[in-house]
Amino acid sequence: MRFLPATLPVIHCVSERQARLVRDAVARRLVEVGLELHPDKTRIVYCKDSNRRGTYEQVSFTFCGYTFRPRKAYNKHQHVAFTGFMPAVSPEKLMAMSRRVASWRIHRRTTLDLHDLAAGINLVMRGWLGYFTAFYPTAVTPLCQRIDRHLMRWARWKYKRLARRPQRTRAWLQGLRTRNPGLLVHWRYCGAAS
Repeated sequence: MRFLPATLPVIHCVSERQARLVRDAVARRLVEVGLELHPDKTRIVYCKDSNRRGTYEQVSFTFCGYTFRPRKAYNKHQHVAFTGFMPAVSPEKLMAMSRRVASWRIHRRTTLDLHDLAAGINLVMRGWLGYFTAFYPTAVTPLCQRIDRHLMRWARWKYKRLARRPQRTRAWLQGLRTRNPGLLVHWRYCGAAS
């Protein structure tokens, strides 16, 4: 029988004392089976929000592509700002997705029409955005804006009337978004074209 490694667990405790006791108990149990906790990957993190006081060394951690840390949030009923300990796409994952988008070399695909280009982009973006916008959707805005910049570059390469005219290209993209807002799935998550 073959066992696959599981994702490292996140254990939530009510106090720092309890967290230290649990960490020590887990370390002892792992030693019994011939394993050990990795010192760089095992941390006690304080889940700081508006209701908790004090300063602590570790106030964030990354798990399953999300970085959990204090973030600005708003009360749904009164629209009052507060600090919540919430997940959002991790900077490392956002950078990896951004590099993947750059590797598509969208600007070079001038033989494709816009609908074919959108179909290829949407295939990947639908999955990424479905996963990474569950908790803090505005964190993916830089990725959405990068895709828009790639699309504007594609348009300047494809249409001579837009070549060397960034303002006109930006207006072209904004007009496209207005006429056909569902063409590209990432437009649901970003603001105006940049």
